[in-house]
Amino acid sequence: MSDTRTPPAARPTTDAPALPGALRIGAARAWLETREFFREKETVFFTFSLPALILVLFSLIFDGGTGDINPTAFFLPGLIAMGLMSVSFQNLGISIAYERTSGVLRRLRGTPMPPAAYFIGKTFLVFVLALGQLALLFLIATVFYGVTLPDDAAAWLTFAWVMVLGTITCALLGMAISSVARSVNSASGIVVGPFLILQFVSGIFVPISELPDWVVNVASAFPLKWMAQGMRAALYPDGMEAMEPSGAYDLPLVAGMLGLWCVVGFVLCLLTFRWKTARDG
Repeated sequence: MSDTRTPPAARPTTDAPALPGALRIGAARAWLETREFFREKETVFFTFSLPALILVLFSLIFDGGTGDINPTAFFLPGLIAMGLMSVSFQNLGISIAYERTSGVLRRLRGTPMPPAAYFIGKTFLVFVLALGQLALLFLIATVFYGVTLPDDAAAWLTFAWVMVLGTITCALLGMAISSVARSVNSASGIVVGPFLILQFVSGIFVPISELPDWVVNVASAFPLKWMAQGMRAALYPDGMEAMEPSGAYDLPLVAGMLGLWCVVGFVLCLLTFRWKTARDG
């Protein structure tokens, strides 16, 4: 007699649940990075206060005016460029060096987290800080010093692409230079030193028209000068382009130089970024 019993159904095989994609994990990293940053009250204060404080000081010192333009409006574009480089190049250069030397990067690399998620989180944080700093500078300039912002879309379009391209460029360079530092203490000198020099030669504190030609030529090799020039093109009233070394804002050249530095920063990140210190192997 044959066995007519129906064999038990085979249990369906299920694969292990797929890990979330890099974008989803990157969004989680972005939220974590932002919360951790704003928990450090001292860091938040100094990050946002320095460009705003300099703007107030310059407005008081040059209260008599700088030509035909409000002194606050005169220095505002350069200080915006300085602030963007501060929250991207300086912030990432020092913070990533700290995470590397303290072992945070090594532990993160040992998790299933896609490496791209880490960089997404850092980039998001940079843009949050950039927008916060812009809001503070615009608030001070318009409410307390009567600066009139542009009212045409073309100026704001210029402002937007200079801000985005310049911030990404400086963020990439900050990630790359973080690999040069052997310790947190050395990171401060390696990052802050060049950044401070660039501020003086790029027309941030001293009008670009008053700098010697050789100084302008040196500054032209680096992105901060072009960021400040693009911001002046967006925020200055008509006729101010005569104060530029070439007599024009040269926006195609601004875009080209920032784009070139963006590519250079990306390549440097690929070649130099490390998840561990040299002594960790």
